[in-house]
Amino acid sequence: MQSVAVVGGGVIGLSIALAASDAGWRVRVVDAGVADRASHVAGGMLGSLGEGIPGEETLLAMSVESVRRWPALIDRLGDPNVVTATDSLFVAGTAADLHRLDHLARFVWSKQTDARTVLTSITGRDIRALETALSTRLVGGYRAEGEWALDNRRLLTALRDTARASGVVFDDTRIGSRDALDDDQVVLAAGLGTNALWPQAQLQAAKGEVLRLRRTRSSVPPPRHVIRAAVGGRNVYLVPRADGIVVGATQYEAPVDAGDILPEAGGVLDLLADATEVMPGLRTYELVEAGAGLRPCTADGLPIIRRLDERTVVATGHGRNGIVLAPLTADEVVGLLGDPRRAPTPAAMTSGGER
Repeated sequence: MQSVAVVGGGVIGLSIALAASDAGWRVRVVDAGVADRASHVAGGMLGSLGEGIPGEETLLAMSVESVRRWPALIDRLGDPNVVTATDSLFVAGTAADLHRLDHLARFVWSKQTDARTVLTSITGRDIRALETALSTRLVGGYRAEGEWALDNRRLLTALRDTARASGVVFDDTRIGSRDALDDDQVVLAAGLGTNALWPQAQLQAAKGEVLRLRRTRSSVPPPRHVIRAAVGGRNVYLVPRADGIVVGATQYEAPVDAGDILPEAGGVLDLLADATEVMPGLRTYELVEAGAGLRPCTADGLPIIRRLDERTVVATGHGRNGIVLAPLTADEVVGLLGDPRRAPTPAAMTSGGER
């Protein structure tokens, strides 16, 4: 049995480790110490439409293909409670916001809608019938039946536990070079930490802030849907959890070596203002966490999933789409491990093909 070292313990690395173990590899996860930051601070949304914007049609197509694979992975993990919602609402705060959603629905979403997803236009009255706690000021939007959300932290635990039960070994050793690993194959899935092991990755950091709010006895219940709102040209999402809501997310450039990743007051202020505009009852929730993480991004927005040499495969640069793209990435990497000459499939048109 051949061995593979997966460098990185975030959702991408863990998904690869589990898939490789299931394919018959002897696997160890070498956690570089930074890969789990983006996975730990995330909304956990699986909706491909929510990530579909003009100019990113390739990424949308990859997301659609990966979303198709998520039900099988949830079954493999054996914890259905990882799923926190199965439908999403895209809602608009103003007529201009609704116009933007209409444009996305007509020219982007309609081209890539997953067969599992049913997209329908809804009015402000429809929104309040579906989610009574949402603001009466919302003017309309779309319902996407089949756009899931996951509890990202429960997901990470389930991936670790399932991988460990399948024989994956976890090693918390920090490495400074690929040469320090004596495994037959090496997979670089360390997020921004990949830069240190393969400088040609040239990953850029995008900082994102996410809030976790907990329901109190006097609070209205969390929504049953994922709420993705456009409010005065800004985007905010509200994702249900068992005990409350996750609110996110900001995104702006940050130094790759930013050290301690702390949320900024302005980002937290904007998220709270927009979230309470969409769901006024959030004012009675408790703010239990304001978190920040660094997303590993490429120049063209596509992840890098390819073989570097006869011994090394890289899977990184997923940006804001790490959880969505995890099953597709894992399948692609296992294919590359099994056949060193294999090219990426059409479903994974990844970044850096000419590097």
